[in-house]
Amino acid sequence: MLAVDEGLFAQLDPPVLAGSECGDCEVVAFPPVARCPGCAGSAVVRRALPTRGSVWTWTTQSFAPKPPFEVPASGFEQFVVGYVDLGSVLAESRIVGVVAIGDEVELRLLPVNETEVTFAFEKVER
Repeated sequence: MLAVDEGLFAQLDPPVLAGSECGDCEVVAFPPVARCPGCAGSAVVRRALPTRGSVWTWTTQSFAPKPPFEVPASGFEQFVVGYVDLGSVLAESRIVGVVAIGDEVELRLLPVNETEVTFAFEKVER
């Protein structure tokens, strides 16, 4: 399987997201960036992000995207999207299953088609 965007991942097996951290002001960003969003500095390095976090907020995407990302109306299925608090950064992500704010979630690979994957977070069952 291939990632839809290899830049999102530090590795695929097991899945780990890649972020960037500023060496000057320590701001962490996801997805990784070349310049710091905090100080605009260029002392930015890639780093692996935690694979577990907590749901900061979420919503249900219940309508199909508009052009140029549209899908046939019959092919759209609503999904959950939200922000996951990974400690040093909030990551916007698909979320698999039913969650509440504060729930612990873990990174998973999510098939996009027969050859590509992206990422999502799923509730950790205790």
